Amino acid sequence: MSGSVMLLDESWQALVESINSRLEDYVQRGGSDCPAQLREAMAYSLLAGGKRLRPVLVLLASEACGGRVEDALPAACAIEMVHTYSLIHDDLPAMDDDDLRRGRPTNHVQFGEATAILAGDALLTLAFEILATDVRPGDVAADCCADLAQAAGAAGMVGGQMADLQAEDAQNTDIVQLESIHRRKTGCLLSCALTMGARIAAAPPETIAMLKNYGECVGLAFQIADDLLDVSGDREKMGKGVGKDADHGKLTYPSLLGVQQSQEKSKQLIERACGSIAALGGHGRRLEALARFVLERDH
Repeated sequence: MSGSVMLLDESWQALVESINSRLEDYVQRGGSDCPAQLREAMAYSLLAGGKRLRPVLVLLASEACGGRVEDALPAACAIEMVHTYSLIHDDLPAMDDDDLRRGRPTNHVQFGEATAILAGDALLTLAFEILATDVRPGDVAADCCADLAQAAGAAGMVGGQMADLQAEDAQNTDIVQLESIHRRKTGCLLSCALTMGARIAAAPPETIAMLKNYGECVGLAFQIADDLLDVSGDREKMGKGVGKDADHGKLTYPSLLGVQQSQEKSKQLIERACGSIAALGGHGRRLEALARFVLERDH
């Protein structure tokens, strides 16, 4: 774990353990009516580990606004389910055609394409069931449902994925187009983690806007780091294939700006992210440490 994440102290691991435990409980929803193979495929990807960045951001945002971690756990789990569904579908042969995720075979390699598609569908819909039934009060649950739907939908993550696919065949691309893709593909979901956490803690609108801006900057920096790791990352550390972006002709920051300029842009974004939450003072210390971790991550 990097120096910046160490600043989050042992509570980082405690938060991840709380998230993992609740995810295990949630994946059992549906009882005997859920086919065993479908539940197994859902759990296979959902409980495979990972950084849990998005759900941790939900919890840290809520904490920074004076909320309780326990109250924010349902939203944290919901956003991780949406993220996991997107990974399952991204790995499919019709999309990125990856055979390795988090150090083991991708869902469709393990269970077949049809089951993988259905597992992703089930995780997506379960996420909204959890928000609607387990977040309180009801008006906050409704706002969180709207936040997540917008972030994950046609104008957010899914729209960004579509634009990313179209950019593979485009002849003229620039940094404006690339940033537009990744603000939707990655940034929207990360920002949503912050806004949901803040809403659950009953934060005022100006604080929610401040955290949304932080999430947008961190999301873009995170995507730049991903692009850089695809160029120079270690397959074993990352738990997935590297060099895939170039093989697919994907539009990336290193391909447009080069490695050094991409690194510098990532640093600038993290400084902007940290500056945007300066008003939180000590309450935002762990969010700042997490942002700086983005610059240091090697997987």
